[in-house]
Amino acid sequence: MKKHLVLVGGGHAHMTVMLRLAEIAQKGHHLTLVSTSSHHYYSGMGPGMLSGNYRPQDIRFNVKKMVQDRGANFIEDHVIRIDPSSRILHLASGKNLNYDVASFNTGSGVPLEKIAAKSDDILPVKPIINLIKGRQKLLSLLEKGTPKILVLGGGPAGVEIVANVWAAAQKQKGEADITLVSGSGLLKKHPPKVADLAAYSLKKRNIQILQGAHVTHMENGKANLSNGQTLDYDLAFAALGVTPSPVFRDSGLPVGPDGGLMVNDHLQSVAYPEIFGGGDCICFEKHPLPKVGVYAVRENPILFHNLLSSLEETPLIHFEPQEDYLLILNMGDGTGVFHRRNIIFHGKPAFIIKNWIDQRFMKTFQVSGERNENLEPEQD
Repeated sequence: MKKHLVLVGGGHAHMTVMLRLAEIAQKGHHLTLVSTSSHHYYSGMGPGMLSGNYRPQDIRFNVKKMVQDRGANFIEDHVIRIDPSSRILHLASGKNLNYDVASFNTGSGVPLEKIAAKSDDILPVKPIINLIKGRQKLLSLLEKGTPKILVLGGGPAGVEIVANVWAAAQKQKGEADITLVSGSGLLKKHPPKVADLAAYSLKKRNIQILQGAHVTHMENGKANLSNGQTLDYDLAFAALGVTPSPVFRDSGLPVGPDGGLMVNDHLQSVAYPEIFGGGDCICFEKHPLPKVGVYAVRENPILFHNLLSSLEETPLIHFEPQEDYLLILNMGDGTGVFHRRNIIFHGKPAFIIKNWIDQRFMKTFQVSGERNENLEPEQD
């Protein structure tokens, strides 16, 4: 019997599903993608775009064209409520969308309410499209003088952003006063050697690293820290960790501690077997997974198989997350910090490996000619 599959979000975990939608359509099923934008930006190359090493066109997927070319409908909208008992998605536009099977890959955002920030000069690093605006603001400030730039967050995202802010200034032959506020510690979830190598790379470029303090409030170009210090800034990037959309909790679906959709090892809602999810917006029932892109990428083939199996009522397969993952930090100067198990090093070979992996991923899913497309007006 013909069924309706709805994909909500065109992120990393849905890439294989979107690439192989024609195979689902050949089974007679109806397909729809709901996304807030016709393009999805790859987080692994976002910091490199901020520095100018990549163009925005180099790091994005035209998900609208991708699904339409394979027989699916595209709706530019977002889901504000899920009615799982009736299998209805309520959209922000006021429209309703019925589904037989739905899958969510809606990513995550940076919760700025933690620091009461409501200014155009404070940019969350997620969604990645924000970094386009961040680069434009940074270049404008560099033309006027020596701006004070803050990066908030001592995790991998914060380290890559602060390193590539420096690189952007260098490419413009400008100067910036750059500070990383790393909270309780720099890369504290990783081995000390990883943090030491990253800190060495940043400090030799005169990037200040503040540890043992976090921002409590930001307003009117001033950031108040928990240690009583106040920092002036012209532009700030917030990499303070990410949280999923509240839509799952608001809709009464089982969620994890951070509000992510609770899924089993089929990447399937623990309460509603016709609902699936992947990437940052889920909470894996067995144990929460780090919010890193490698897990979303690894979930790709599992989601494709299980969504098709759910439509066809055939057996599902299990997702077995790896115990560890490859981390390569883009340090902005053509080098990287590499960490996999007990192998840790810093240098140009690390960035070469990262760039090769990222470019391979892009080539797999970008549509033909995508890198020659112009940016949409709202992204300029």
